[in-house]
Amino acid sequence: MTYLRPKFRHPELEKNKLGYTINYYEGALSTLCAGCGHDSISAAVVQACYEMNIEPHRVAKLSGIGCSSKTPTYFLSNSHGFNSVHGRMPSVATGANLANKELIYFGMSGDGDSASIGMGQFVHAVRRNLRMIYIVMNNGCYGLTKGQDSATADKGSISKAGSNNRFEAIDMAALALELGADFVAQSFSGDKTQLIPLIKAAINHKGFAFINVISPCVTFNNNVGSTKSYDYVRQHVDATATIDYVPPAAEIRTSYNEGSSKRVTMHDGSYIQLHKLENSWDPQSRQSAMNAIHEARNRNEILTGLLYLNSQTEDLHHTLNTVSQPLNTLNETDLCPSAEALNSINNSFR
Repeated sequence: MTYLRPKFRHPELEKNKLGYTINYYEGALSTLCAGCGHDSISAAVVQACYEMNIEPHRVAKLSGIGCSSKTPTYFLSNSHGFNSVHGRMPSVATGANLANKELIYFGMSGDGDSASIGMGQFVHAVRRNLRMIYIVMNNGCYGLTKGQDSATADKGSISKAGSNNRFEAIDMAALALELGADFVAQSFSGDKTQLIPLIKAAINHKGFAFINVISPCVTFNNNVGSTKSYDYVRQHVDATATIDYVPPAAEIRTSYNEGSSKRVTMHDGSYIQLHKLENSWDPQSRQSAMNAIHEARNRNEILTGLLYLNSQTEDLHHTLNTVSQPLNTLNETDLCPSAEALNSINNSFR
């Protein structure tokens, strides 16, 4: 068995506007279990970046520890990457983002990495509105340590070993909403039609973009009784909307009544196109999103789609009032004010 990806590709593979074929956005062959939902998420990231004509060297992939945190190896091998300590990825992402705000930051995490040891780190990344795409690959178990229940395992769910989880689950999407995240989405690793547009929209969001992806563990948590199994998710999934990513060149204007579509404007002029199913759900109302999550939970359903979006958000650099150029490009002249400037500053306090 080899873990080397073959270099041969069909000579007539379609190229994007940058002249790259999709294999330029791939990474190493995955060593995760065959059928792992995490690989589907990696493939969705590859497809989204390829279709959006993103140059891989403009991307930084950051992760902690866990099956999910191995995935940056499996996509965008021509981008930057840093595998950090368990649960500490948000701190590294914060430092990197403050140093160079021109990169696109992907934070790849899991339910153990974010909902347990990294919970405090996750909370502060949200409240600081760090501009990044934060993806939680949520399988409800600790796959690297033989399948123990994680903090997101639903109460009453049965593990492969037959044990019944006695503790309430942490709902990562609801938590992100409560903490003030301005982009909150939820999806299923087996639904690339929904997941790819969500990733595209997250890339264009000017703040913290959170996507919680239910990603069944085929080895330890895909059994009868598990609420994170493929069969359970497919039987209980409920989408908020039919979502597509619409580039600026194809602007769509619509009303927003029940059963119709709504255009939500992103900062760069691109849009998310939503098809509204119910009058009670508004993707630009945090309270409406919270109600939708709780109502779905009461029906034992998994709500997927774009749950909430505030397109008027201001990220950490705006809050800190940093200079327009990346901090890592500032030289001694930029950082050391002249005597005249110092005198002016001192005089302002007299």
